Amino acid sequence: MSQDELTAASEELRSAAEAADGETQDRLTEQAEALAELAMSDRDPDHGRLDRHMNILSEIARETSGEVSERTQAARDHVFEYRKGVEGV
Repeated sequence: MSQDELTAASEELRSAAEAADGETQDRLTEQAEALAELAMSDRDPDHGRLDRHMNILSEIARETSGEVSERTQAARDHVFEYRKGVEGV
């Protein structure tokens, strides 16, 4: 399992945040930072934590449009791919 997926998700969210404003920008930035921290951590995140991130990203993607929605969905897809390699459940 590659931390690269989490790094890519974080980068997508940073780009989405640049195209957003207000509360959406704040939420995207927060998610980008959280995923970047997970990518750099020595411990792998568990399914529950990844699922929470995926749910938040799905919500943001539904609430937005255009580039923000597309990049947020792409970030979710990266987290999904990473999660496939996490042991358990």
